[in-house]
Parts: sequence; C-alpha cells; structure tokens
Amino acid sequence: MAVTGVSIFPASLSPVIRRDFTPLVGKFSKSKNSISFRRLAVSTEQTPTTTATPTPTTRRLSEKSEELGEAEVAASVDEVKQNGRVWREYFERSKELISRSDGGPPRWFTPLECGPPLKNSPLLLFLPGILSVGLGLIKNHCRIGKIFETWCLHIPVTDRTPFTDLVKQVEKTIRSENDRSPNRPIYLVGESFGGCLALAVAASNPDIDLVLILANPTTSISRSQLQPLMTLLEFIPNQLPFSPPNMLSLMTGQPLRTAIESVVKGLPLQQTVGELSQDLDAISSYLSVLAGILPRETLRWKLQMLKSGSAVSNSRLHAVKAQTLILSSGRDQLLPSQEEGERLCHVLPKCEIRKFNNSGHFLLLEDGIDLVTIIRGASFYRRGKFLDYVSDYMLPTPTEFKKIAEDNKWIGAFTSPVMLSTLEDGKIVRGLAGIPSEGPVLLVGYHMLLGFELVPLIANIFRERNILVRGIAHPMLFMKKGNIQEMFLDVSQYDMYRIMGAVPVSASNLFKLLSSKSHVLLYPGGVREASHRKGEEYKLMWPEQSEFVRMAARFGAKIIPFGAVGEDDISELVFDYDDQMKIPYLKDQIEKLTNAAVNLRTDATGEVANQDLHLPGILPKFPGRFYYYFGKPIETEGLKQELKDRDKAHELYLQVKSEVGRCLAYLKEKRENDPYRNLLSRLIYQATHSFTSEIPTFKL
Repeated sequence: MAVTGVSIFPASLSPVIRRDFTPLVGKFSKSKNSISFRRLAVSTEQTPTTTATPTPTTRRLSEKSEELGEAEVAASVDEVKQNGRVWREYFERSKELISRSDGGPPRWFTPLECGPPLKNSPLLLFLPGILSVGLGLIKNHCRIGKIFETWCLHIPVTDRTPFTDLVKQVEKTIRSENDRSPNRPIYLVGESFGGCLALAVAASNPDIDLVLILANPTTSISRSQLQPLMTLLEFIPNQLPFSPPNMLSLMTGQPLRTAIESVVKGLPLQQTVGELSQDLDAISSYLSVLAGILPRETLRWKLQMLKSGSAVSNSRLHAVKAQTLILSSGRDQLLPSQEEGERLCHVLPKCEIRKFNNSGHFLLLEDGIDLVTIIRGASFYRRGKFLDYVSDYMLPTPTEFKKIAEDNKWIGAFTSPVMLSTLEDGKIVRGLAGIPSEGPVLLVGYHMLLGFELVPLIANIFRERNILVRGIAHPMLFMKKGNIQEMFLDVSQYDMYRIMGAVPVSASNLFKLLSSKSHVLLYPGGVREASHRKGEEYKLMWPEQSEFVRMAARFGAKIIPFGAVGEDDISELVFDYDDQMKIPYLKDQIEKLTNAAVNLRTDATGEVANQDLHLPGILPKFPGRFYYYFGKPIETEGLKQELKDRDKAHELYLQVKSEVGRCLAYLKEKRENDPYRNLLSRLIYQATHSFTSEIPTFKL
C-alpha cells in the first residue's frame, strides 16, 4: 500500500485552529510541539490562544480528473480486498497510533489517504466504536476521502471522558463547522458505540443539517451478549490476570463459512485453507495490540460508557430529526442489530435501513462492504441542503459496475441480448455504433413488462460505448420509509438503479440532464406500459399530448427511437391488474401503494392515466432471446423556435412514436429467422465454440 498517516488534534479545538494542523497530513512535522514518525503526525499541542492562520488552499479537480480519481480509488479498494490484509493494517495502525498518543483528551485526525476531497464536499465525522481508536473506516478511507472532508475521532486508551462530555465536544465541532458553512451538510458516521454518540448529538441539535450513518449502534446493549461480561468485570479482583475477551472471532467472522464460500466461488480448497490460516495467524499475532487497546480497566470503563450512551441516546430518540441510514448486520455476535435496526427505523421519522445478512458486528471492516456505494445507493449523498439527483451524482466506479453486472449476469446469460443500431446513413449494424458519443441524447422507447429490458440495455451501452444512460424513473424507486412503512416494500432493491444514474421523473430533472449533455432514457408509456394487461405486449401506451419534444429541441438533443422485444419469450402474464382488482384484499393493497407514491399524469386521459402500482403475476418460460433496435437519430438542432408551435411539436412527437413502433415490428419479424432464438440452441453453439464467443443471429 501507499504510505499512510494521520494528523491528530484535540477535539476541543475550534475548527479554524484545527485546520492549521492540516499541513501535517502528508508530510512530517518538525515543530517542537509535535512528534514525527513514519506513518502518523501527532499533535501534542493543547488549545492555543493565538489567532489562526489562513486555511491552506485546496487543489481543484476537473470533471475528467474526478472520474479518473474514482477509477484510481476503485483500484485501491480492489487491491486492499484482494490482499485480504485489512485487519493486519488495522492493528498495525492502531498500535502505532496508541504508542504515539500522549493520553490527552479525545481528538480529531485525518488519515493521509483521505485527502484532499473534491470541491464543495460535505464534512464527515467518524465516531468510533468500543475500540475507540478511530480507524474503523480504514478500508474505506480512499473512497470516502475523495467525496468527503473526513475527520475521525480518536479516544486515547487512558482517557476517561464521560459520555455526556463527549457529546458536548462533538456538538462544539458541528456547531463551529455549521457556522462556517451553513449550507453544507455534516455527516456523522457512528460505528457501534459511535452510533449512540451520533444519536445523542443529533437529538440536541435539530436545527443543524445532519445526516446520520449508523452501523450496528449499541442502543440495544441491554439485550447484548456483553451483559454477562459487564457483570463479571464488576467482581473480578484487580490482582487476577485478565486477558481481553475473545473478540477476535467476533471481529473476523466465521473462518469455516469463509472457506465454504471461497470453495463455492471455485477457489481450490487447499489454497483457501492456506490463505485463511495465514490471515488468522497474522491476526492472532496482534492479540497484544488488542490487549493494549482494551486493558481491563479501559474495558470496564468502555462497557460502562456503552450502558450510559445507550441510556442517554434511547431517552432522546424522540428529538432526533436528522436524516438517518441504519446499517444492520445479520450475524452480529455482540448485538441483536437487525432487530434493533428495525426498531430505530420505526421510531426515527427520516430513517431508512440497509441489511447485511452475512456480516458481523464490525461491518465497516469486512470485505465487500463499500460505505460510499451504500450511501450513494440509498440516495444519501448530497453537497447542499437538498439532494440534487443531477449535480450530486457521480459516475459508477469500475468496481461498482462490475458488482452490478455480476449480480445481474443471469439476465444476459439467459437472454443473450442482440443489440442493433442505425448509422447516420441509415445502415443497420450489429452493436451500438449508431448511438452518438456526445450528448445531449434522448433515448425514447418501449417499456417491457416489469422493465425486463432495463439492465441489459444500460449495461451493454456502458460496457460497449462507455456511455452512462441516465434513466427517468418512477418516483417509487425513490420512496422513503415514511411513505411505504405499511407496504412491506424493500427499497434497497432499487439501489443499483440509483447508482447507475436513475432520477425521479420531472421536467426539472429532464432539463438538468439535457443541459448537462447527458444521455437520457425515457419511456413515455411509463408504469402503464411496464405493467400492461394480458394481450397488450408491444402495445405503445403513450399520452395524447407531446411531453418531451420541445425540451429536447431546446438543447438540440438527438432523439433515438428504439424497440425491445423478448418479454413474451421468457414469461407469460397470468394474473394481471384486472384480475387483482377483483380480489378485495389485493385491490386495497394496490390502492394503498398507489396513494403512497407520487401521483403522475393527473391531467392525462385514457388508459395511460391509470398509474396504479401493482405486481403482475407471471409464469416463467423456457428462455428465448432479447432483441434491441435503435433507430436512426432524429435531429432537433435548430428546431427550437419551430417547435414552439404546438402542432409542429405534436407532429414530431407522433413521428418518434411511429419510429418506435416500426422498431418493434422489425424485431418481431426478424427474430422469427433467428436460429439461436431458443436457449438450447445457444447453449449448443457455445459448447461447440466457446462460452465467451458472440452468438450469431438473423441476417441484417
């Protein structure tokens, strides 16, 4: 890994003074008031009375360098994951930090690998768990440091600051930072005990724009497996030898499960066991570091702090108004975290939850857990008081795209999508060469049943052309807990769409996307088309009035009509909306869900006005194939004035609709001549050639 380090300063210092220590991040300090060494630059200076010097200038990054930075960070994260040495790094850094700490009050530090952040990044304060070293985000430092100004709280081993005083110190920090940048949100990431600290701070500061990210908070300590240990420590005499609790197994997970999962992924058992043994031996060698972090007296104090923090934060939950994201582990051996996460989610008014069923208590240190991806997927990242789905969005990293593609690779495997596009001269070619590289571009097409076509469409365009298509999506994908707590919907299933750039449907979002020269995906048929009835497949259900033509002309966007067919080859609709509305219970559920969602097209008439939300009942078929055909781009450049005339705009609207219908008809006819339309024929072809070879299709 690259050289890493931190700059440490007392938590009680004013924010302006603290920024004077920023130069310590990235170089060694030679001041007589600081200690310099290989990884850490630690300030031993107490609260100064001198006037602060100007804040150092932060370097600015262009949009292109931002994207490169994202790719570099993703590579760093992959490297850490592949090396499998997160815990070794954690203990090495902890040992170094503890040995150089002066035992003074709690203080903030910024890891070297965390900075500098991008322009206008929000502030993130990390509040640690029971170990209190402040390195709980070590696996996430690189990515977090790109999009947040990151400060981590370090509580020295010998420090005995009471919980209420810790709350006051964090409060002082957020108030000072809020005064300095009142329009910038402040994120409190609380791990375990830090979750209680974050809740207590938020309860006392409802007027400050706080965003809470709580990973397995210890608000459920009264139901914890640590309760017997708390009681035992009260009676063990100080003279008796006492080693730290067996936390290594709790922290590192279940070795047997790790080995089994590795074998399932295709890794040789001998290799897996060997690597696992090396990792466990390395971790075991740091048992003395754990003893240094949690000697008996410190452990006794920490456990008392857990009880105090839990009691205080639970008593103040009613006052917490901050936007909150709970991260709950399913295999937490210390706390009933998923049960507690559900409880907090019902108590807190602006709360959402994300569950990690195979993770343990120390969630943020586990492989496969990327905090930035989680925050972005939940639409919790913003730079201002309100989330802007366009300006606050960041491109998916290669790692994020790979993960989404892996999770959905079965769709491509079963449907072997055929992608056709049209060049400017009208020639139809296989592939996506006909889609313009430069925006603004508006892709307008047919919405298959349940949106089956979405993942292959967006993934293939991104993979082949390196173009991210931003989808205009139904507000249901962005519904919050308060709207759907009675609907039993898991909104986390939509996280991948948000990571890939989906935005809620609105004229303002379409305006912003086109003005930023984006590639935008639009389905005029919307929900009604994607949840059509029996016998309505491939029927366009567009509004009578034109909705997007004049907006496209305003920015000179190219309109690309497209068709997608194949839904009838993979499924059969057997229980549609009409069937469900005949059953009183289902009718009631449909009405509740529809009323909870944002009402769209309230001024529309006819079938398209029926925006009732429901889940059609389908039966799977032996898979056929998906086909996509992108027609010739329709130019709107120079038509801004002409299309102000409603009749002319409507004429172009009907032209686009006609072209989409033509694309559908073309594909439905041509697929009849595809010798590889059936899955069995495609498997035979791959078996006789290679499983990575491109499968032929009909002649163009």
